[in-house]
Amino acid sequence: MYELELKAAAAAARRAGKLLTAMAVRGVRVDYKGAIDLVTEADRAAEALVVKALRKAFPNDDIMTEESEAERRPSARRWIIDPLDGTTNYAHRFPCWCVSIAFAHEGRVQAGAVCNPNLKELFTARRGHGAFLNGSRIKVSRQAELSKSLLATGFPYDVHTSERDNLDHFRRFIKRAQAVRRPGSAALDLAYVACGRFDGFWEIKLKPWDMAAASLLVTEAGGTVSRLDGSPFDLYVPECLASNGLVHRAMIDVLQ
Repeated sequence: MYELELKAAAAAARRAGKLLTAMAVRGVRVDYKGAIDLVTEADRAAEALVVKALRKAFPNDDIMTEESEAERRPSARRWIIDPLDGTTNYAHRFPCWCVSIAFAHEGRVQAGAVCNPNLKELFTARRGHGAFLNGSRIKVSRQAELSKSLLATGFPYDVHTSERDNLDHFRRFIKRAQAVRRPGSAALDLAYVACGRFDGFWEIKLKPWDMAAASLLVTEAGGTVSRLDGSPFDLYVPECLASNGLVHRAMIDVLQ
């Protein structure tokens, strides 16, 4: 099931990735949703491309996107789209950003694609059928010691003003793990957990489109995804802890 949806997600993600790459070459206009929360004309163009493709193929489906509420429908079938995850990176021409598209049915993500055109990488997953990178199956790492683990995280857009800023967690992990990275794209961080480049990831104040496709990548690659306290993951609760499973308990202990 959901093979058609996965193919549609992958095709749209690839096309959006090509568009974004082309627009990056000529430069784009940048607007501000908040002090450090950017949106570019490229975000909007990529979103329009993806929505048009999905609406043509699945006219009655609900579509949840980062930049627009106009495509919402009362349907059990929902597409969850981040047309450009890593907008700040993109605006500064730092090549760490992606397109993320997930399909959920009755509240559960069933298929997803994350396209990183900078490295010509397409991550895909379908529930019960594994996770793949450019068509080859991927698995999470086998690192069982937190002290030897490479972790990733991010900081919320209100980091300048909020006391809940993730810096406390970062401070503890930087002392316990081998190293911690902050690439700036949650979807790519999760995809990299899925393929074993990172051993774990945590972040707060995330949105559904940040996590939807890539959280499925992690679980289909044999990893574990939960809330920060280890309770069951909920796409609509703004936090995520993901790992290879082997260091999950140790990461929960640090977070608590």
